[in-house]
Amino acid sequence: MAGRAEDSTVLAGARVVLPTGTVEDGRVTVEGSRISGSAPEGARIIDLAGHWVVPGFVDMHNHGGGGASFTSGTVDEVLTGIRTHREHGTTTMVASTVTGEMDFLARRAGVLSELVEQGDLAGIHFEGPFISPCRKGAHSEDLLRDPDPADVRKLLDAARGTARMFTLATELPGGIDSVRLLAEHGVIAAIGHTDATYEQTVEAIDAGATVATHLFNAMPPLAHRDPGPIAALLEDDRITVELINDGTHLHPAVLELAYRHKGAGRVALITDAMDAAGFGDGEYQLGPLAVEVTDGVARLVEGGSIAGSTLTLDTAFRRAVTLDGIPVEDAVRSISDNPARLLGVHDRVGSLEAGKDADLVVLDEDFVLKGVMRRGEWIIEPKTA
Repeated sequence: MAGRAEDSTVLAGARVVLPTGTVEDGRVTVEGSRISGSAPEGARIIDLAGHWVVPGFVDMHNHGGGGASFTSGTVDEVLTGIRTHREHGTTTMVASTVTGEMDFLARRAGVLSELVEQGDLAGIHFEGPFISPCRKGAHSEDLLRDPDPADVRKLLDAARGTARMFTLATELPGGIDSVRLLAEHGVIAAIGHTDATYEQTVEAIDAGATVATHLFNAMPPLAHRDPGPIAALLEDDRITVELINDGTHLHPAVLELAYRHKGAGRVALITDAMDAAGFGDGEYQLGPLAVEVTDGVARLVEGGSIAGSTLTLDTAFRRAVTLDGIPVEDAVRSISDNPARLLGVHDRVGSLEAGKDADLVVLDEDFVLKGVMRRGEWIIEPKTA
């Protein structure tokens, strides 16, 4: 039964991307905080002709934005970072940490878990310290450690049920047992920052790993006699691969390779964003390491390794469909539907369906963001004639 007219809004005339495909001259009815199957007489109508309406973006790997760090910022600073990404269409996100002392990470988990419990975050992703010193990227080598299941359990407990993913170098001592522990607790075991062989990667997948952390980055390259982790991660349908589509982390041909082998249903577009996302060039900290951002590219001051990204998901989406030739429906699966399923929140977000949260993004015909709604409230209201 339709609700009250004063609580209902109809977005009309746009191309609407639904799980079944794109509907021309479509309609999305919002009643309160949710998508409704019908509209009452007298509901407000917003004409979005010439626009696209897609589900709100879901980012499962994000370290901060708007000048704020999820790894070390205060609650208010974390909320600033969340708000920045919402303004770029990410209506659901996970807070990712970086390598630190175990006690610090446990305390950090306590802070972030409160934001999960109050609905600002969808969970916590621990990236480090259980990663390979050979593929550490922008992580402090002095603080790395093997993935001892007891240490993994300590962070699980500190997160109070809000941990959603751990990135592990599963070839290290304790790696396989930690994968099994995470799988038993319904937490994603992600293979990343790894120096594993092909065979070691297959073993980790068989043990329960389901995600590849930023595929191609921070792992051995594909070689014809030593295929390493990339071949194993690409060929197995149990694995969803994260891709950072910012034009820096991946060549377009590599992005196409991943889509061709995995299919849109096994790709998750992520930001791996750090503080500078949505903020600008300058000097930053990523955990204990100094970072210099120049022309939107973040690199460690010492060594020059890429240090996360300054990407926002509206840019990742626009690149996918305009530069990389990814069909709009496939890009939506990769940036909304797939990560929502992996994070266990697909009953509420990730697609435009009646009964789900009214989380959506309005784009113009060039796929430039024009509006963002979260739980029925406009974060950015589209300007209409």
